[in-house]
Amino acid sequence: MADIEVTSPADSIRAVQWEGGQIRLLDQRKLPGETAYINIHQVEVLAQAITDMVVRGAPAIGIAAAYGVVLAARTAYQNDSNRWQEKIKPDLIMLAAARPTAVNLQWAIARMGRLFPAIIGNPEAPLLKEAIAIHEEDILANRKMGMFGAELIKGAGQVMTHCNAGSLATGGYGTALGVIRSAFAQGSINRVFACETRPWLQGARLTSWELQQDRIPVTLIVDSSASYLMQNRQIRWVIVGADRIAANGDVANKIGTYAHAVAARHHRIGFMVVAPASSIDMKIASGADIMIENRDAREITEYAGRAVAPDGVDAWNPAFDITPAALIDYLVTEKGVIHQPDKVKMAAIFENLS
Repeated sequence: MADIEVTSPADSIRAVQWEGGQIRLLDQRKLPGETAYINIHQVEVLAQAITDMVVRGAPAIGIAAAYGVVLAARTAYQNDSNRWQEKIKPDLIMLAAARPTAVNLQWAIARMGRLFPAIIGNPEAPLLKEAIAIHEEDILANRKMGMFGAELIKGAGQVMTHCNAGSLATGGYGTALGVIRSAFAQGSINRVFACETRPWLQGARLTSWELQQDRIPVTLIVDSSASYLMQNRQIRWVIVGADRIAANGDVANKIGTYAHAVAARHHRIGFMVVAPASSIDMKIASGADIMIENRDAREITEYAGRAVAPDGVDAWNPAFDITPAALIDYLVTEKGVIHQPDKVKMAAIFENLS
């Protein structure tokens, strides 16, 4: 199955595909100005593409990694058919290290690896079947989360979102944008305010573009205007995705999310996190245990290759921050909705999550 089925006009974007025996990635660095694809048939190229944010968003990274295991297994088997499971290990370690915060990357590699002991002969076909299953399951989970989240939004109103948690960040349909798509379809959302999301501008470049494709009214704002927007009571919900969620419900998401959660609580605005079970890491007790990726300072000091800060200035560029569970009103997953998540409520649903 080269292309996962498109089920509606709001589900027309595929950031990751398997086509012609290779991975096909929509290069998100070039959107919205150019729609370009990169074909990948080597796992080391995929790892670099993940690091460079050709593909981004925790679920999409996990799906890409699953297909990456197929590429790695193909090469390992061709090089040594009797010892491919040993030969593949360095590639899997490299792939897992491509981005450290999003748990979906490690989750997908581990799930694929659980098939290894039972495989006899060429591993490509059974591994590809599993990778496609991961991709299809993600889309179905997003549809379910969209329905669950939309049920929480009563009456027509405006919402805000941060970064990009749509089709581009997932297998299709989206997490936070999946809820927004579903709620818009039922008349519960009439406008979305999209934060620009410095420094990569995923909100400006990607979220606003996605919503335009679906003809959902969107207004772009700079990140620092979000609190003022809330102060003027123009929005009813903040809806975001997640890259990793700890056992107590703390959430790692794109830098800036924590500030929005604090402001939303102050202004009595609902704060909803939407993420698949694959983003939940029950092995870590709290957000304090989540490794936060620090990226190149040039992402702040430069824009489109041109300097926007004094030469040699110090810069701090964490890609994510931690939003404490106490600031989250609803955590929406495909396995259910948790109101005011904590470690007891998380354990009740996800204790046996593997």
